[in-house]
Amino acid sequence: MSSQLTLTTTVKLPSSHDMQVLGYGVYQTPADVCESVVLHALNTGYRHIDSARVYRNEKPCADAMRASGLKREDIFFTSKIGPRDMGYDKAKKAIEASFAETGLDYADLFLIHAPYGGKTARCGTWQALVEAQKAGRIRSIGISNYGVHHLQELKEFIETSEVGGKIDVGQWELHPWLPRHDIVKWARENNVVVQAWSPLVRAERAHEAVLQEIGAKHGKTWAQVLIRWSLQQGFVPLPKSVTPKRIEDNADVFDFELDTEDMKRLDFPDSYAPCSWDPTVSRD
Repeated sequence: MSSQLTLTTTVKLPSSHDMQVLGYGVYQTPADVCESVVLHALNTGYRHIDSARVYRNEKPCADAMRASGLKREDIFFTSKIGPRDMGYDKAKKAIEASFAETGLDYADLFLIHAPYGGKTARCGTWQALVEAQKAGRIRSIGISNYGVHHLQELKEFIETSEVGGKIDVGQWELHPWLPRHDIVKWARENNVVVQAWSPLVRAERAHEAVLQEIGAKHGKTWAQVLIRWSLQQGFVPLPKSVTPKRIEDNADVFDFELDTEDMKRLDFPDSYAPCSWDPTVSRD
């Protein structure tokens, strides 16, 4: 992606809907502070909020959306079906529970949070998402934390069953120390838009010399360098913070561009250093 990106730039999903290229994540954001920080993000200019059933903060996200005074169609809201809700019947109930809690008429994106539960549960969950999409309750659907073998399984299910559907979005932990080239390659070959969670590596790499040096070169923070890296990889990063200044700084990444040398220094092709769980390797 080029330096011509802005906070309002969108990417077209296979579903034909648009999604902003930078999102605001609320993983582990306590419900009692979630509304205020999401509202601050929206006031800062974010228009893309990434939540999930297991985060237990869908409602405050929706409350912030209403409190912002913005039009519903101007905000992209994501939730996810958690591992305990895998399977057709459970997934349908989880989707309805999300609407009951948020009071939203539709969700912009719903993902399968992780590929747990076995093939039957994964395919049944996908069927529930497809049906909700066809009913107009969900605009776009996708997966999170799937390995290539899970992705291939789902592709074959889509092509050989009557359920159908398209994988609009895939979400993974992605950063220079976890580039996941095989997964990203599969996603791009299959027209799946790639989102990056934990693009800031949970601040575990904040003091890395390479980030400090590149940041000093551009007058930016280590976090802004990582978000910019993600954008230039063609990913949709989802940085998370509950600190107002950092929320603002994480959006201030559109006035500079990492050059070829910078990107080369941040290229660790054989690195595998997840900072969290990694369901992509599950063989269930």
